[in-house]
Amino acid sequence: MIERIQDISAIRKMLDFFPATAILGARQCGKTTIARQFFAQHYFDLENPLDLARLENPQLTLEPLDGLIVIDKVQRRADLFPLLRVLIDQKPSRKF
Repeated sequence: MIERIQDISAIRKMLDFFPATAILGARQCGKTTIARQFFAQHYFDLENPLDLARLENPQLTLEPLDGLIVIDKVQRRADLFPLLRVLIDQKPSRKF
């Protein structure tokens, strides 16, 4: 595995400043691997049918959560973005 010390450091700094941070890159470049290294309190993989089902009613699922929430492959549910803004505005300590 390629160590991504600089990438992880940069993401940590972004999470300190912003309640939502995206990891962008080409397919198979290590985005999921990096995201898993943050040991989020809540992790959703939208290629996993169980996690997709958990987010059928995303507001009920996400609203009570605290801490770092990772939504891997969030582009599969673009309808989540307006809700994420609402949730962040309600509770800025929640991180995505």
